[in-house]
Amino acid sequence: MLSKDIGIIGYGSAPYDKKPSRTMFGYLGEAARNAIKSAGIRKDELDGLSVDATNLGSDTAVTTAEYFGLSISWAYKATAAGAGPLMSVANAVRAVDTGQAKYVLCFGGGAQDVAIFKQRIAQFTSAVSDYLTPHGYGGPPGLHGIIQRKHMEMYGTTREQLGRIAVDERANARLNEAALLRGPLTLDDYLNAKLIADPLRLYDCVMPCSGAEALIIGPLDRALRGKGVRFLSARERHNHPLGEIAPVRGGWEVFRDSLFDEAGYAHKDMDFMQCYDDFPIMAAMQIEDLGFCKKGEIGPFLDANRLTHDGSFPLNTGGGQLSCGQAGGSAGLLGLVEAARQLRGEGGARQVADARRGIISGFGMISYGHGLAAAAVIVEQA
Repeated sequence: MLSKDIGIIGYGSAPYDKKPSRTMFGYLGEAARNAIKSAGIRKDELDGLSVDATNLGSDTAVTTAEYFGLSISWAYKATAAGAGPLMSVANAVRAVDTGQAKYVLCFGGGAQDVAIFKQRIAQFTSAVSDYLTPHGYGGPPGLHGIIQRKHMEMYGTTREQLGRIAVDERANARLNEAALLRGPLTLDDYLNAKLIADPLRLYDCVMPCSGAEALIIGPLDRALRGKGVRFLSARERHNHPLGEIAPVRGGWEVFRDSLFDEAGYAHKDMDFMQCYDDFPIMAAMQIEDLGFCKKGEIGPFLDANRLTHDGSFPLNTGGGQLSCGQAGGSAGLLGLVEAARQLRGEGGARQVADARRGIISGFGMISYGHGLAAAAVIVEQA
């Protein structure tokens, strides 16, 4: 159980760039400054640090604290790629609750372009570098193309249905000045785009970029103007299903019931969903496995719902990674930051009306044949 008295009291971002305009620590620093300002605390009050960053190399949360002039009593480095930041923040809540820290800065980011990204994914894990890269591994689109093809053949899911995810998220992004991709996107544009890895085309694939996201975790009674965000439940599951290559399901199916039971709310009570959307098929799988529709019924679900901020199922209200870009270690935090923005009523033109609570899910750690990590949290206005 997570303490209901500890949560998000501030958030911040650094602008996303298609090509790096500064170092990774430069992006992290700007996001951190904005989060501290949002929280209304002083930098010297921070005594906990969680970091998830693409270009850390041999650095750790401890050396990062040195670079930012922080003296900390709690340090954490995320380990599960796009699912990691969700659990980093949940662990930060536990750290504050148990007195290990008073205020924790959780941030993630990266300084990369497409070329740097390609170099990184070729060595993503030893399984990838030893058994895939030597045989012409083309990166995540190849694997996710197989997953989407399997889902289409097993359940009759169509590209037209999955395209609603990319198109409606782009509509959300057009209201987000921070999104890198804000041009109009129609379903015809999506269907007829350049082929990348059959059946995936250009607008199925996330764009690597640079940027950072940050959150401040602390006592909710410290949140400015009462604008805190409470965690109701958090779960993670890794390496599920065991040994299956290109599975069309993930760890969310294992914990979804306990996630909602602990939160004390049902699916109908969620005002939005922010999910890890490196590819539309992965967003679709999270919607299914978290129980918003039955397995294999994502197609009719997408036919029946609009995913825009003012639609019947608001999804990735800032545009998600598919339109904002994937800024390395910030990718798993993007949904949490957008959720905090929505629950504080600071969504601007893309604000979900009367947003009270929502669900955020994460995915990542691509290895030999499948992604290993799944996580989700449910949050509400404090």
